[in-house]
Amino acid sequence: MSSSDFELGPVDVVVFGFPPDAPRTGSAIPLFVDLVERGIIRVLDVLMVEKGADGTVAGVEITEHEGFEELVVFAGARSGLLVDEDATAAGEALEPGSAAVLICFENAWAAPFVTEVRKNGGEVLAFDRVGAQDLEDALKTLEA
Repeated sequence: MSSSDFELGPVDVVVFGFPPDAPRTGSAIPLFVDLVERGIIRVLDVLMVEKGADGTVAGVEITEHEGFEELVVFAGARSGLLVDEDATAAGEALEPGSAAVLICFENAWAAPFVTEVRKNGGEVLAFDRVGAQDLEDALKTLEA
């Protein structure tokens, strides 16, 4: 079976940073889990990193971090798309005492559509993400 036989949607990586004073209630996690349970996204990798007060960057196991306990369902999610260097780069951008969660996920909802496009001789030439601020700015321009 070749890779073209698999239904694959576009893959995204998102990095969430949490400053030292963030409440880290975990209230967003059930919403994320719901996206997975409904088949909208498929989690491929989850990495966590912290930057200590002394500036040391270290990976953190999901099961060991306060405020992220509900992410334990993704413990061990590893596709190889996110690597230690990604976690290190994210950690270096943090201020001391901060944490970051790196999530690599497939937009599973798009897989059947992309597969049909390929079956019809089409191919995905690009996939770009429009930032929320860019969208907001464009909408404000239209309203003016």
